[in-house]
Amino acid sequence: MTKDVIALTERMPDALSVLAGLLAGGPDLRVDTTGEGAVIQLCDGEGRPLVSIEVPLMLRVPGEAARLLGPGAEPSGDGPAYWVEARAAAGVPQAERLAGAFAARLTMLLGGRVWPPDAPGTVGAASPVDVLGITAVPVPAAAQPAVDMLTDQAAVVLQDRPVVPMTSWLSEALRATVESDRSLQIVTPPHCRLSLPTSMLLESTPARWVVQDERCGYYDGLTGAVLTWEDDAFRPDRDASGETPVADAFTEVRPTGERQLIVSFRTQHPPTADLVLGGALETAWQALTGGPPAGWGTSEPAGLTWSRRQLTELAYARAPRPTWTVVVGTPDRPAVATLRVTRTPEGVEEDVTLTVGYGPGEKPALEALPGLAGELVTRHGLTTMLCQLRAARRDLSAPPHFEHPPLPYAYVLGPAEVREAGRDTAGRTPLKENPVQLGPSARPGYYYPLGDGETAESWTALEQLMRHLRGAPPA
Repeated sequence: MTKDVIALTERMPDALSVLAGLLAGGPDLRVDTTGEGAVIQLCDGEGRPLVSIEVPLMLRVPGEAARLLGPGAEPSGDGPAYWVEARAAAGVPQAERLAGAFAARLTMLLGGRVWPPDAPGTVGAASPVDVLGITAVPVPAAAQPAVDMLTDQAAVVLQDRPVVPMTSWLSEALRATVESDRSLQIVTPPHCRLSLPTSMLLESTPARWVVQDERCGYYDGLTGAVLTWEDDAFRPDRDASGETPVADAFTEVRPTGERQLIVSFRTQHPPTADLVLGGALETAWQALTGGPPAGWGTSEPAGLTWSRRQLTELAYARAPRPTWTVVVGTPDRPAVATLRVTRTPEGVEEDVTLTVGYGPGEKPALEALPGLAGELVTRHGLTTMLCQLRAARRDLSAPPHFEHPPLPYAYVLGPAEVREAGRDTAGRTPLKENPVQLGPSARPGYYYPLGDGETAESWTALEQLMRHLRGAPPA
């Protein structure tokens, strides 16, 4: 069942327009707030939340709504759009119609569009259909608005949208489940995909993407493992031999010729008063796409115009806590990055993963990598960088079927790591190609070619290099 309804308005929602939208549900509902006032909830007479509405988010980045919702989602106005997300409580028949009625009233007053266009409660809407085939139990009002089912083992979130983004709802649910030793489990129909930040966070946390499949029931969208509901959570199923089968839908893949270039690097800066963050990412973006980033934010959609100053101010305000952000590009050259800023005893660390998408016939910007590595070493305090290639979607979303893992193309060592490994060790390796020295001779870095990024031999080269730099004997 579609649980989320989004109003994309042309003018900024004010208190009166939001109130008018809330009254579209009728006079018998109660209004409450949660999340320190950041979320408004429509509740029934007994105080149970039916619809949760988040604070409007300004979208100054062209194409950001279309990236997450599909073509035609952008409002027709020339100025910024405003993204207002309403989430209907699962298991309550009238909740979805209330969310649709709220969004329809808001766009009627302010101009704009409702997603999905046929959401229950809007004009011409179809009847709601339970596409997941799963019985949802509403969680208590004090729980996260994004969570549809809560057990001692898992927090289950139902999603049905073209791309599941790492919204503020979802990131808060992920944080809460990690802190409570639960697993976040996102359940979707098979036509959904994950945004790149969502898939990266699910792979690095105790979380799971559960995909409905008409043949096997459910499977893991990132690994293909067939799943079953057991002990209050989705878990890998076991056959008679104790093995977990892989869903047929996961392995049905056709080559498309699309590729991704993935550049992951870390920088270290002294904690000076004039430090401005984001320079390394901006340099990498310019080198690989020909232009700067378009937008950024602490969740998706990334609604703010790219600003290194604002990024620095946010990280400074949050210190010593780490700051995680998502950075996006323009529709003509898909690019998405995640940036994590951390205060360490040595200084301020930036951990970046930048992914750029290419269609059939488009050549990844591999020739730019040595020059980029040199600039990051000399100007931005690079410690390490890994460049990889993979056969995957140009739009950078993750589909619920097998995609080849990335293959290493090059590795870069910064001056501090060269000094730690020893200059002679770093400059003379067992690889086929000699490393390229970067930066000044007094404090050099090194760029190590690992192959063409097309075969698994590059993994062997990377392993050989790592063992050599660590002083371990050859395998």
